[in-house]
Amino acid sequence: MERNETELMLRGYGLTTAEFYYRMPDFQSVLNSFVWQDYDLAPDYPRLFKFIEFWQDEIEGPLHSVRFTHRKMIAPGEWRNVVGEFKVH
Repeated sequence: MERNETELMLRGYGLTTAEFYYRMPDFQSVLNSFVWQDYDLAPDYPRLFKFIEFWQDEIEGPLHSVRFTHRKMIAPGEWRNVVGEFKVH
């Protein structure tokens, strides 16, 4: 079941951005890069490691290195349920 981004953030997911450096299959001395983004759970990063396994199994270009960052967009203390709203002129 696909969840929307807000639901994922409220469940503790954060935006993970990874930059993959890999060697071209025909030109091993050439490095290329690929950027990947998804919502993932720190510190285990199951989606990132699943994608790395997919890359190693299915993509011909061998990985040289992976650099990633993770940012929670909503922390538990930053969100609260508001029932009403008062407007002041």
